[in-house]
Amino acid sequence: MPVEHWIRENTNLDTSSNRAIPLQDRPNRTEPDAEEFRPGGAVVEALERWDRPRINRYRLAAIFFAFLNFGMNDGSYGALVPYIEADYDLSYTVTSLVFLSPFAGYTIAAMFSDRMHLLIGRRGIAIFAPSCKLIAYVVIAVHPPYPAVVAILAVAGLGNGVVDAAWNAWIGQLAQTNQLLGLMHGFYGLGATIAPLIATSMIAKAHLGWWTFFYLMAALVAVEIATGAAAFWSETGAKYTGANRTDGENKGMTRQALKQRVTWICAVFLLCYVGLEVSLGGWIVNFMIRVRHGGAFPSGMTATGFWLGITVGRVVLGFITPKIGERLAVSVYLLVSVGFELIFWLVPQFIVSAVAVALVGFFIGPIFPSTVIAVTKLLPPEMHVAAIGFSAAIGGGGAAL
Repeated sequence: MPVEHWIRENTNLDTSSNRAIPLQDRPNRTEPDAEEFRPGGAVVEALERWDRPRINRYRLAAIFFAFLNFGMNDGSYGALVPYIEADYDLSYTVTSLVFLSPFAGYTIAAMFSDRMHLLIGRRGIAIFAPSCKLIAYVVIAVHPPYPAVVAILAVAGLGNGVVDAAWNAWIGQLAQTNQLLGLMHGFYGLGATIAPLIATSMIAKAHLGWWTFFYLMAALVAVEIATGAAAFWSETGAKYTGANRTDGENKGMTRQALKQRVTWICAVFLLCYVGLEVSLGGWIVNFMIRVRHGGAFPSGMTATGFWLGITVGRVVLGFITPKIGERLAVSVYLLVSVGFELIFWLVPQFIVSAVAVALVGFFIGPIFPSTVIAVTKLLPPEMHVAAIGFSAAIGGGGAAL
């Protein structure tokens, strides 16, 4: 391998000045070992790996579990919306407020995620974010009036927005980013896959109220608080600040990230992508019942098929994407997805629609992780939390629209 190529692949350079960024100023890096010393005494910094230092294994497991819960939150809407609509006697427009409300929480997360990292560190994030969701789930579980459900979902959106920004940014700075982000978002897809199955079974088979699903969610998020806090206990605000800021740079990182064109490009792209993903997952059950004339349970299973497609796509295509490049891969995935979406729309048969929407999920699955990877490659690490948080919040707006 040519020396120049090796250096580009294994160092972090300030591309505007071709100046190597000092090792001590970069976060999530391992100490250099013998293999990282080049002839002549030069040191090449190494990215942290998922298994080194050893604590990263437990952190990764805690993050995967957090994204499983995150996926269950988003995936449950599709199965619950018809029952919420009937329970409160709502119109489509009023029911859609359950998608709009979390956007308010995402927006707050976008503005303050970076500042929260400086103040409370990843340990505080691991406690604060799921605590917001726990509060929301407990309130919903007591079956309050519909306005209270809409209002409290904003708190859940805040928790999910902070989780989204923090853990995407952390994994984005590890070695083998494509594969790890694919697996992390695969756990999101897995959660979104099993949530409609569980929710539909509880309501259609066990004849429970739709709100009882949130007893389960509250229990899972309580476990998330414990596992996240234990895994990131040493990651304080002071440690994060020392690793990601130099003197005089303790403020304004969100503002600086918003000045970068790549932040806005990724935000608009995710606005469209997340709008497509959540709209399909959230309204597919209603569509299959009312337009394809399916039964409640098989229609609920189409949402499971869609999210299962996303899960498998993120895991499988996550290993293929880096081999052909993110730009080409995303272009191909989008074209194929459009083809299956046309089949879903134009062929008026229940089974064809169910298979087509699962394949749409498979090919759009890796798009979100690929966008996060683009941000981490194009922006310096200290901007990752702010840029990813803002992009994810705008994406949440796509879900609301």
